[in-house]
Amino acid sequence: MLAYLFVVVAVAVRFLPHPLAFTPVGAALLYFGARGSRKQLWIPVALLAASDVLLNKFVYSYPFRLDQFVTIGWYAAVICMGGLLRTDSKPMRVAGASLATAVSFFLASNFAVWAFWSMYPKTMGGLATSYVAGLPFFRNEIASDLFFSAVMFGIGALVSGRESEGARIAA
Repeated sequence: MLAYLFVVVAVAVRFLPHPLAFTPVGAALLYFGARGSRKQLWIPVALLAASDVLLNKFVYSYPFRLDQFVTIGWYAAVICMGGLLRTDSKPMRVAGASLATAVSFFLASNFAVWAFWSMYPKTMGGLATSYVAGLPFFRNEIASDLFFSAVMFGIGALVSGRESEGARIAA
């Protein structure tokens, strides 16, 4: 149940004022991959993709572009990475996955902007400029993924610990 709640919170935060690139999206995807239903892994991807469409059309007034498919693919990839935490979600593994989430988003999103937008020349120099331009956002991405992953996996551990304790007392 927490996995669904964290995804809903991640979607909602995107519509609220927040520091740029500081959202629980990556952490919610990791948590859902680790703790959510395997049969319903598509739900967070669909919710986040729908929120992308709404934000781009009504908030940012961006046209639909092919780079949105890169982002949707990234959502699915992070859920799969979260699946690697299903049996072992020790703090260092969660931190590593969180860092991989931030780095992969930085690499994928800046590449997609370079490839599908007309902001940068289609040269190696243009690609490098795209990555350099993304650096100010990268710090918040790393911080948010680490922070929200710690919070979400910490809450999950507390809740499952209480459930285990309650079951042990009842027995």
